[in-house]
Amino acid sequence: MVETQGGGPGDGAAEVLDRPLPDGVRRKVVQIVSDGFGGLTVGELPAQLRQYARFAPNRRAKFAGNAMAAALETDPLFRQRIGEKFREAQPELSGALDSGSAPPAADPLDVAAAAYVLRPTGWVKLVTAAGEEAERADAERADEESRAELERLREELAHAREHTRHETERLRTELDAAKKEAESSHRKLRAALSDVKRGEAALRKVQAEMEAVRAEGQTQLSAAESEARRLKARLGEAEAALEATRRAAREGRSVEDMRVRLLLDTLLDATQGLRRELALPPVSVRPAETVDAVEPGRMTPKDIAARALSENDPAILDQLLALPQAHLVVDGYNVTKTGYPQMPLEKQRLRLLGQLSQLAAQTGAEVTCVFDGAELAAPVLLAPPRGVRVLFSKPGVTADELIRQLVRAEPPGRPVIVASTDREVADGVARAGARPVASAVLLKRLS
Repeated sequence: MVETQGGGPGDGAAEVLDRPLPDGVRRKVVQIVSDGFGGLTVGELPAQLRQYARFAPNRRAKFAGNAMAAALETDPLFRQRIGEKFREAQPELSGALDSGSAPPAADPLDVAAAAYVLRPTGWVKLVTAAGEEAERADAERADEESRAELERLREELAHAREHTRHETERLRTELDAAKKEAESSHRKLRAALSDVKRGEAALRKVQAEMEAVRAEGQTQLSAAESEARRLKARLGEAEAALEATRRAAREGRSVEDMRVRLLLDTLLDATQGLRRELALPPVSVRPAETVDAVEPGRMTPKDIAARALSENDPAILDQLLALPQAHLVVDGYNVTKTGYPQMPLEKQRLRLLGQLSQLAAQTGAEVTCVFDGAELAAPVLLAPPRGVRVLFSKPGVTADELIRQLVRAEPPGRPVIVASTDREVADGVARAGARPVASAVLLKRLS
């Protein structure tokens, strides 16, 4: 219980407040003290409040509220001075309280705060009544807010229930659709798995058939290779036997050399006389022209490619071509694919034939160029250049076999030079008496 003292009109100073000052009344009291605080000098202020003399009213009420309330309660002189300032600021309210009746329209909290500061007669009742009124108003306001909050929560609950119902229906619909889609997907998956199994079975069957075909092909290839090796062995034996027969014939001929030479001289003399008597024309057909082969077709001059010029010549090939009646046989594609394989076959042929024509003109040797024609559907249209005989092998006959036929068609003793890098061709023509030359040597000579 708080007991107040101090001077004031009437006998309100002797009244005692038997309960704590309500919060609303206390805030109003602090505001009245803060408003009157600025009208007092520093000397008129209690010692504990002088440090707040220069504060603004709002800051003073915020930071010095407790100190001002305590000073107002304990210092009657300070309360009297604040009351005088309040009377100057609120004369109507102050006069009404002094007369013992508060204005009906006044705020109960303002009336209670003013009564607490001025201490008129019956101020304790005013403060108590204001506190009760404030508590009742707070309770009513809290009750109204509670009812409003309850109503809002009820509305939110109803809305949530409605939303939950709609959401449940939507989710149930989506679940049904998802179940149907899952069932459809399962059916499609089962069908796809069945297709995959059938495809795997078909693939295994095809692989088995391919393995069988591959095994059969390997067997046939092995048999063909064995037959080819057997035929090559027989061919080697036959060539060896032929060479042995020729060597035996040359050795057995030594006894008859004188007789044959005498007969030959006689025949030569008779032939010379017979040539003069018959006036036979020069030989116009060469032995190589008697070999059966595919002759190239004719081309117009505009189809002939430009011919390259010659630079450096290897000495060994020049020496061979300088021999009397030399015949140069060229393995065409072997040379072109060694020298310029990136070009099309037609341009390879034209380039090689142009260079061979220049070589024939320079050396005067007979030149025959052989191309593989086994794959051709029709004869190649080609105008052979001057001085070069161009031959294509027949279907079923390779260019290597045609070259060996040309070499065997020449009489023994005639210098025949074969340009090829193929080892089998080189060995075969060497056994037949020709001189093999690597394709690279001919390319150097042509370039």
